[in-house]
Amino acid sequence: MAKDQNLLEDEPEIIYIPDDDGNEEEFEVIMKFEVDGSDAKYMMVVPMEATEDDTDEVYAFRYEEDEDDLKLYIIEDEDEWQIVEETFNTLVAELDGE
Repeated sequence: MAKDQNLLEDEPEIIYIPDDDGNEEEFEVIMKFEVDGSDAKYMMVVPMEATEDDTDEVYAFRYEEDEDDLKLYIIEDEDEWQIVEETFNTLVAELDGE
């Protein structure tokens, strides 16, 4: 189903995403993957400073990356979101089974 998955490594990958007020918030990348049949790349992130309200909050983004820049895109298409969610759940289930 998915290829080129990067799962938690020894040292966490940290990215910074601006909030609505322009303040950069720190997130840990917990997974990167591609969906078969697509060139799109996806990443799942969690806030580094989670409050009790969002302890289970995982955010998904489509991304493009080159040597100097990381661009994140919000997944707005319902069909694309379902594919990403299904792939993420499958990968997590595979990890739990190992």
